[in-house]
Amino acid sequence: MEQHTLSSLIWLRIARFVQRSNQLSNEFLERYDMTAAQFDVLAQIHIYEPITQMDLAEKLTVSRGGMSRMLTRLEKERLIVRKQDWKIKYISLTDKGRALIQKAMPEQTEFQSSMFDEVLNEVEKKQLYMLMTKIQKHSLEKECPQK
Repeated sequence: MEQHTLSSLIWLRIARFVQRSNQLSNEFLERYDMTAAQFDVLAQIHIYEPITQMDLAEKLTVSRGGMSRMLTRLEKERLIVRKQDWKIKYISLTDKGRALIQKAMPEQTEFQSSMFDEVLNEVEKKQLYMLMTKIQKHSLEKECPQK
């Protein structure tokens, strides 16, 4: 069996936590008839509206095709509206979409926060936040090595 470094074990632990967190969020958000990915899209639109489709895609980890399909579904459900201004598409929430995200946001935030609040004290949460911020900033600067 290969020897795992502490760093690779941390990476695996983070990946498994994110996967489990998304799974639990998907189950939790069924009551609003949405997935965690759809919640994220609606939340980002709510915060930054009107937002361009390109800016929205940059804030999320969704492919262009995935983004287009998701926006089409949200549009069919009358949760968002896309308006073309020359070459740029702007996305905004409809009244129905705004009402949905305003209802779901506090409950989803509380649910996700509970995963940390139930096991970490304030000092540990601050430490984890600082460490994750440091790692994320580094990842934004990192490039994939050439083959």
